[in-house]
Amino acid sequence: MDYLQSIKPEGYHLIKSETLGRSFHIYVNLPRAYDWGDDEYPVIYLLDGGMTYPVLSAYFLLMTIDEPMPEAIIVGISYGATSSADGNFRSTDYTLPSKEREHWGGAPQFIQFLDEELLPFIDANYRTDPSRRVLFGQSLGGQFAIYAAMMRPDLFWGYIASNPALHRNLDVFLDLEPNDIPAKTNLFVAYGTRDNDRFVAPRAAWLDKWTEKPHPWKMDVEILEGEYHASAAPLAFRAGMRWLFSGDSEVRE
Repeated sequence: MDYLQSIKPEGYHLIKSETLGRSFHIYVNLPRAYDWGDDEYPVIYLLDGGMTYPVLSAYFLLMTIDEPMPEAIIVGISYGATSSADGNFRSTDYTLPSKEREHWGGAPQFIQFLDEELLPFIDANYRTDPSRRVLFGQSLGGQFAIYAAMMRPDLFWGYIASNPALHRNLDVFLDLEPNDIPAKTNLFVAYGTRDNDRFVAPRAAWLDKWTEKPHPWKMDVEILEGEYHASAAPLAFRAGMRWLFSGDSEVRE
């Protein structure tokens, strides 16, 4: 069963961000065939990597065995902490400003960190295909995925927003106009039917607006029957990856 080995211990980097002034734990899972050739691979970036990386990197490996799914490099972006008191800044980094939370609003700086520091580092150290970058975010990470798709549709080929949480700053998102950057970009939004009530109406309001207006991405929405807020993440990831690599999404040349 050695071919099922998923986590490669050498795939770890501690990166100090000059943009944000703090460090991130970066975990990298390489395809099984990485050492056997010189192919370049899609890269899947996972927000909340401390939780999502151990689960989804192994899950993705199983998808490549049974499904028509290309192998890919998986990158987990972790704070190394589960609470803000211990150094988890997700509620700052993944969000736009909110009148209810003074510490929200750091998404533009986090995009800068990705654009100028993390993505170039990964591309320089691994055989990547920059035209096939994917970003996955759950809850507030889903808010960031939507924001990044709107403002930087050129940065990733695919954005997957799982149960995006827009409950404290919906007004900001409804007023936000996407940048008109020529790019073949894909936005996949998935949500569970048993999601927390406070997330339902804001998400529906945003989706109602952007399913009726033109936007600089191709968008698909999937409803996950019977899934809750956090438990939906693996199914949202699977559905989003299937959509992106099935040929139904836009292809960036």
